[in-house]
Amino acid sequence: MPLQLTKRTGYLLLLLLATAGCTMLTPGQKRLKEYDLAHPEKFRVPESLIEISGIAFYNGSPDTIYAIQDEQGKLFRVKWGIKKQSHVKFSKMGDFEDLAIVGDKVIVLKSNGTLYSFALADTLQEEVTHVQEWKGLLPAGEYEGIYADASTGHVYVLCKNCSADSKISVPGYSFQFDGTSFTPAGNFAIDVSQIRAIDGKVKRGFRPSALAKNPITHEWFVISAVNQLLVVADSSWKVENVYHLDGNRFNQPEGLAFDSKGNMYISNEGDHISEGNILKFTRREN
Repeated sequence: MPLQLTKRTGYLLLLLLATAGCTMLTPGQKRLKEYDLAHPEKFRVPESLIEISGIAFYNGSPDTIYAIQDEQGKLFRVKWGIKKQSHVKFSKMGDFEDLAIVGDKVIVLKSNGTLYSFALADTLQEEVTHVQEWKGLLPAGEYEGIYADASTGHVYVLCKNCSADSKISVPGYSFQFDGTSFTPAGNFAIDVSQIRAIDGKVKRGFRPSALAKNPITHEWFVISAVNQLLVVADSSWKVENVYHLDGNRFNQPEGLAFDSKGNMYISNEGDHISEGNILKFTRREN
């Protein structure tokens, strides 16, 4: 009898531990307070945007989603839920990764750090009439993320792969943009050790795909398709939290934007199996 009680007690303990293991979340699995990452609204974009690589809004208005894809030098305009797109050609073929809108200008980032700028009004034409191109503003490297603060004219560019130091720090560069020129306005960095302290999924370095500032909390949101992570940092770039992105839902997260109400949008490139899409996460009150 004592032996049977011991076995039964051991079984019950194992069952309790297993049950607890199902309900406990590791740091990297914490739920994002303002957004339910498991239940977004999904917009399957037109076939022409299967390789969608960046999205942006004009003054936070979700009426029109401005987007680019990473092969054609075209800026696309789509409306949520409508699989018809309009586009304007601004360059020949190239590896275009992200875009931002400041005032009446669009800024497009190429993977080698080259920036293109043209009038937002030209997006209603078949081809942009005047494009400014800036080379050499950024150090040599691979870039995928750009964000512009429409209220200040500050432009932020985050490097994806600039040096072996990406295991330690991810560099970023800021500029003041007046519509015709970029003036360097300082550098910033994401301390990878702060990400690693919360989640160990960055052993080979952190490779950001896109960044945006939350207009409600003023926190920085940074996504990485390579690491399948969403990193949230404060206004001084101190990492606050790290969240896993489910690969079944986030096929290849490359674009990130917020509308004026704080709703978050993440775009995913498609492939030969899945369509490209934009996921909308409605902001909820804490």
